[in-house]
Amino acid sequence: MRRANLCSALSRRRRARPARDPMAEFDRLPADLRRWLAGAALPWSRRSAHRAYLRALAEVKAPADALSRLDAMQAARLSRDSLARSEITRPASGG
Repeated sequence: MRRANLCSALSRRRRARPARDPMAEFDRLPADLRRWLAGAALPWSRRSAHRAYLRALAEVKAPADALSRLDAMQAARLSRDSLARSEITRPASGG
């Protein structure tokens, strides 16, 4: 049997994914990570926070130390954002 449009430039239709429940996905996170996310200063996505937590946990092996790494990551991001904001709001020097 031969398929006619194997070389077609048209994108193929994707199969519909089953509806996901974001709260159920959040509830499956480790309890200490859920608590950390509840008090986080930045709006982390569940997926990126979990990925960063697992990476940190693989390196340090202790959940408290992994959360400290997330704190450091968040602080670094906040400091970069505040630097960018100060450059934008700084008055231009002119004569």
